[in-house]
Amino acid sequence: MRMSKRFENQVAVITGGARGIGFAVAKRVLSEGGQVAIWDLKGAQEAATQLGVGAQGLSVDVSNEDSVMTAQAGTEAAFGKVDILVTAAGITGPTHPVQGHDYSAWRHVIDIHLGGVFLCARAVIDGMIARNYGRIVTVASVAGKEGNPNSSSYSAAKAGIIGFTKSLGKELALSEVRANCFAPGLIKTALMDQLPPEQVQFSLSRIPQGRFGTVEECAAMICFMISADCSFNSGSVFDMSGGRATY
Repeated sequence: MRMSKRFENQVAVITGGARGIGFAVAKRVLSEGGQVAIWDLKGAQEAATQLGVGAQGLSVDVSNEDSVMTAQAGTEAAFGKVDILVTAAGITGPTHPVQGHDYSAWRHVIDIHLGGVFLCARAVIDGMIARNYGRIVTVASVAGKEGNPNSSSYSAAKAGIIGFTKSLGKELALSEVRANCFAPGLIKTALMDQLPPEQVQFSLSRIPQGRFGTVEECAAMICFMISADCSFNSGSVFDMSGGRATY
């Protein structure tokens, strides 16, 4: 089957793109004719080397304003523009009841997830509006819809991303820039290895399809969301949870 070139002449910034969902999206965008900038705290250059021609890797702390703005300038210097943003950077954070949480660790999760989405979106929006085209996909989680026990920081951050994206989608609705949210259940990534086994089993027990999703399945949906075909959705939340969340 001939691979489409739907991302030809387009540049995608993918935060957290050195591994997991972000890397799968980057790989697919490249295979469909696009160019990608991997923004990640660790492993960005190695990922770009693995991806090959058309990929840039930049070490970026998405929770730091100066780091994000430096990356934005570096990507535009290399490629001339940013058409697409996918915010896949994130950490699981501590898994404790609220009363066992250290506040600085709790806040760190919020800063990376929610703060990072805000800073990265803000960095690229003006350029997208000026060029009259853009696609932004924020990566949230079913935890942001339902809340996971012993994961208040992660659940709160992901719920915040959903709310932020709904607001941003309405702000941009009259432009040709679309902002939508991707909310997966637990996916087979390295982040899963950071979770206690009992939490993994708890999550699996709540999935009607009886299995975890794959990064390739995530990339397929996200690549529709960042394509020109996704034109009449703005501020929408796209679920991928094996039937767990149906709203």
